[in-house]
Amino acid sequence: MTGKLRNRRVFSMRPVARSAIATGLVLLFSQSGAAAGPDQGAQLAATCASCHRLDGGGTGIPSIIGLGEERLTNALLAYRASERPNHIMHVIALSLSDEEIASVARYVAAQGSNQR
Repeated sequence: MTGKLRNRRVFSMRPVARSAIATGLVLLFSQSGAAAGPDQGAQLAATCASCHRLDGGGTGIPSIIGLGEERLTNALLAYRASERPNHIMHVIALSLSDEEIASVARYVAAQGSNQR
């Protein structure tokens, strides 16, 4: 792929990425006052699904389906602490409390076991 074509593709994806990030943040902040409950993980996972398809499909962005609860929790905590490099995930993880991270990790991990 030539440099010009590659740069156009990257540039043209920026508005899409910005839109996905903005949508995710709106969803996260709108859920921040939600009471903890069995559906909190599902509500928070809706934000994840804007980039990570919850059916395990897709390309480019890794699937989170099939990852265990502990692995997901550790990944989100590492993003929040800037121990894993990703600006988008860092911002998303910063917006989640420890309880919300545990809730979304539990929900997503359970979805992976339901698909087997």
